Amino acid sequence: MSIWKKPMSLEGLEASSRNTLMAHLDIHYSGFGDDWIAATMPVDSRTHQPLGMLHGGASVVLAETLGSIAANMAVDADHYCVGLDINANHIRAKREGVVTGVTRPVHLGATTQVWQIEIKDERDRLLCTSRITMAVLKAKRPDNIL
Repeated sequence: MSIWKKPMSLEGLEASSRNTLMAHLDIHYSGFGDDWIAATMPVDSRTHQPLGMLHGGASVVLAETLGSIAANMAVDADHYCVGLDINANHIRAKREGVVTGVTRPVHLGATTQVWQIEIKDERDRLLCTSRITMAVLKAKRPDNIL
């Protein structure tokens, strides 16, 4: 049974990222299921830190992107979600290629949500695990929400 309360398509998810940090980092949604959303991000000069490895902040951007869009898709049309807290544990370095993040809910409450995000490499090795807590808010203006 799907947890999504708003219509979802890869085209719609991609459209939400136009002219944003996600577009700048070349983050693309790659799939979704009844309770998960996935996205990819390249590991290249846009996402490197000075030592030539994937920047931890770039991993957090991918994690927050996934947790935030998932939270907003899992609330009624008259609600929206904003981030309260995010943490990340960086487990393995990566110098080039593509990483994939997948988010799943830990808690879907009336006022908060918690999402777990795992970022893996092409060989399915865990690079980063992150958790984001989102506040669920009632929209004051319906045109402000996804």
